Amino acid sequence: MILPANIPVIVGVGEYIDRPSTPSHGLEPMDLMLRAAHAAANDAHSALLSQVDSLDVVNISSWPYPDAPGHLAQCLDIRPRHTTYGPVGGQSPLALLQDAAQRIANGQSQVALVCGAEAQHTVTQALKQGIELPWTAPGSDAQMPLRGADIVHSLAVRLGCSQPLSIYPFYETASAAHWRQSPSAAQRESGELWGRYSQHATSNATVWLPGPYSAADIITASSDNRMVAWPYTKLMVANPQVNQGAAVLLTSLERARDAGIPEQQLVYPWGGAQAQEPRDFLARDHYWESHAQNAVLTACVHLAGGAFEALELYSCFPCVPKMARRILGLPARFEPTVTGGLTFFGAPLSNYMTHAVCAMVRRLRTSLSVSRGLLYGQGEFVTKHHGLVLARRPYPGHPALAYSNVQQIADSHRLVVPAVEAEPRGAGQLEAFTLLYHPNGELRHGVAMVRTPHNTRTLARVAADDNWTLLALTDRDISPVGRTGVLRPTQHGYSEWSLVA
Repeated sequence: MILPANIPVIVGVGEYIDRPSTPSHGLEPMDLMLRAAHAAANDAHSALLSQVDSLDVVNISSWPYPDAPGHLAQCLDIRPRHTTYGPVGGQSPLALLQDAAQRIANGQSQVALVCGAEAQHTVTQALKQGIELPWTAPGSDAQMPLRGADIVHSLAVRLGCSQPLSIYPFYETASAAHWRQSPSAAQRESGELWGRYSQHATSNATVWLPGPYSAADIITASSDNRMVAWPYTKLMVANPQVNQGAAVLLTSLERARDAGIPEQQLVYPWGGAQAQEPRDFLARDHYWESHAQNAVLTACVHLAGGAFEALELYSCFPCVPKMARRILGLPARFEPTVTGGLTFFGAPLSNYMTHAVCAMVRRLRTSLSVSRGLLYGQGEFVTKHHGLVLARRPYPGHPALAYSNVQQIADSHRLVVPAVEAEPRGAGQLEAFTLLYHPNGELRHGVAMVRTPHNTRTLARVAADDNWTLLALTDRDISPVGRTGVLRPTQHGYSEWSLVA
């Protein structure tokens, strides 16, 4: 029998959004976290916030604090025995929440707080307007995250593919071709899916970009919705220009009952799973699926003992929930979110899934038809994956919290990874591709991921004036993936790829 003292429960959730009239009036991330934490305490209707002994802070990108957990603890007037400052990544809040719940299950903690915030919109506007923000001085020893250029292959850097915006389209174009979708059908699926995210965002009180937006609004390029990286428009990608904070308060079932918190207020973390892909995206066997994503989602289904009544599938780019839908065996039309998605609700960088936890907790409390919810987050370039199961009842198995590192399962499915060749010459078969655009909507160039006859892989440039090749790459009826073109070395450390007319 599992004792109530060892059963972790979520007792309070809180969020805060800031829309200042001028950047000088904007709240810094620390203030957003404080307001979210107090909102979570009010939601719990208890004095548990003052008893926090475990504090986890999601990585903050918009303002570099030298010691974010220490500063927050001081502001809250608490002295936690355990503090963590999480790594960059959209999966990070779920990992922090699971770790906090595990400490409660192990008897190492009594009350835990997980929180995070970003104020990127205010920071960006202040930079544009030349306003110096009167915020906490960033320390010289503040932790700086790795840049994309520090992680990916140098060939990708040379061709402008070191950020998520220029990498996820490889998965989009490769997966659509693998599923035998025409480009127009794939885009239609993305638009309809994103439309459902937008619809859910309208009911969220802390949404950044209220709508709703239709599928046509989302996938049709226009002056207000420019192409950013083929086949994605601005309304198909994460929007980090937000000011949002969120917090989750946890304790044990025993302590929650002692505090007088009603049973219907409690939500139970059942556990989850995690795995990763190689950090350099060119060191992967193919791009129409993620072995780590497959293993994590399969493990969560097994943990839950079947299907979920509510979902939050990470939505930085459409290929992510589209791949997840297929591994979960969901129908073409399904509800992918309880929050609203990273485009419409907003993408506070690493902290979106903390907001998703808040939304899932509210759904589990208020909907009798929802007994189990799946939260799935992802970080970097389809790299870091974490799934977490929440429920209205305690986990029926033993121990109180299940955890599965499914890395070995993910790795066991990998095929041989081709070596990267920087400047090959001769024939090359298209594996995936994207087109990159300037902020004014003009095409910069294309990037083709190509396999050579001697089984190497390269990234090659497609010239902006190669009209014949560009016409094939943007064909709405026939995918160009699988077509063979010609590779020609350049003097810039990469080859160019083109189709022969």
